[in-house]
Amino acid sequence: MAILIRAADVPAAERREAWLSVVADALGPLDVRVDPDAPLRGQIEAGQLGPVGVGKVQTSTPHRVHRTPGLIRRDSPELYRLVLAVSGTPLLGQDDRQARLRPGEFALYDFTRPYELVYDSAVRLAVFSFPRELLRLPPGAATSVTAVPIASAEGTGALAAPLLRRVALDLDTYRPASAARLSSVVMDLVTTAVAERIDELGAVPHESRQQSLLARVHAFIEQHLGDAALDPAGVAAAHHISPRYLHRLFEARETTVAAWIRHRRLERCRTDLADPALRETPVGALAARWGLPDPAHFSRLFRRAYGVPPAEYRRACR
Repeated sequence: MAILIRAADVPAAERREAWLSVVADALGPLDVRVDPDAPLRGQIEAGQLGPVGVGKVQTSTPHRVHRTPGLIRRDSPELYRLVLAVSGTPLLGQDDRQARLRPGEFALYDFTRPYELVYDSAVRLAVFSFPRELLRLPPGAATSVTAVPIASAEGTGALAAPLLRRVALDLDTYRPASAARLSSVVMDLVTTAVAERIDELGAVPHESRQQSLLARVHAFIEQHLGDAALDPAGVAAAHHISPRYLHRLFEARETTVAAWIRHRRLERCRTDLADPALRETPVGALAARWGLPDPAHFSRLFRRAYGVPPAEYRRACR
């Protein structure tokens, strides 16, 4: 993880402008409000875990960070961000909600809409940025949990929070292939933790309840892709709903349960085929790992989905 700025290394007269410049370059256009009389102390680091951006922010200078409508109009990549409080108690606000994060807690926010982060005491944060499609939730589902704390005491949050902290600490030690695989693990846990939080909120409109249920179904499917016996009936039973109701949930998104399972398996296989660390693993073994044990059937599915046989796709990636 590269150190983008260490305030102590910059002459005092230039620290403010240097800090603002690094924030804009690393975290996107933001309105940073710092008391001009407050001494600026802190450090910003940044790196990459596959498609997931990872940053560390440490500062003892009270200040506020705003993502304003004007800045959104200027530049608005389709990103979600997740902030983990390592120490201190930052305040995150979005969608008329505010979350005072305690150490170990994390929260999600949408970079395409206004938000505010307030540091009124010394903090250490890990910040993760990722394309919105990596959070495999139904459209609009995540809006119900932006700026809502996800605790690390129980549930998937108890798995996700320590992993996020460890990833931020050890980012420089991962090889590229390992980083790509680890990013999938991170996103699986984050998606599941967010889906659980959506469900915990309860007392939400029918459409939101459907989105929450579908989010949990998606997370369940991701966790069981390697089970060749995974089918719509098993998914429905695991969520105490009828297969017919499950099919209706997916029909509203213009797909089917079986098609979604097949798509996610093929995507996992495609990722593995492009992974240099797995180049000696037979194609059939990779497919079986994701619940597709018939090599001929897998080859037909892969070619239909991506236009080339899996072995040819692997050679092209090399």
